[in-house]
Amino acid sequence: MKRMLSLRDERLKEKDRLKPKKKEKKDPSALKEREVPQHPSCLFFQYNTQLGPPYHILVDTNFINFSIKAKLDLVQSMMDCLYAKCIPCITDCVMAEIEKLGQKYRVALRIAKDPRFDRLPCSHKGTYADDCLVQRVTQHKCYIVATVDRDLKRRIRKIPGVPIMYISNHRYNIERMPDDYGAPRF
Repeated sequence: MKRMLSLRDERLKEKDRLKPKKKEKKDPSALKEREVPQHPSCLFFQYNTQLGPPYHILVDTNFINFSIKAKLDLVQSMMDCLYAKCIPCITDCVMAEIEKLGQKYRVALRIAKDPRFDRLPCSHKGTYADDCLVQRVTQHKCYIVATVDRDLKRRIRKIPGVPIMYISNHRYNIERMPDDYGAPRF
């Protein structure tokens, strides 16, 4: 009896295999569904409303290096730019990147270990600082990113509601920040 059932099952499977599967024709007039990322309610207006003094600023490795070259004090220049208290934040990945650069960047390492800087622990694998910063800013929209790196700026511009601080003309400037909060353009 079992053998007969198994033979019948095999024949059914063969018939299923032999039948060509028909492709479903899509109706051109039907509405196309696509997934659009949901933006948080703090971005209801054009800018991020979660940002406010004291500002938490995520600092990138090259931002510290370029600040040293331009002879700018990080915390004081940030306050001059934003007219408010600023708390520079540095992730473990950025610290590891500065430490890897070696003896040439010992001044940058000393600045990064300043007690005025907040240390943010990283729980992910790897030590690529750009990915770490983008991931943190995507999860928490309460940061301003300080960087001079073009590729990182391009990646962060795709994330709505995240201002970018950069260096130009030996001073800090900020983009994508409402006029009420940020420094005016000169």
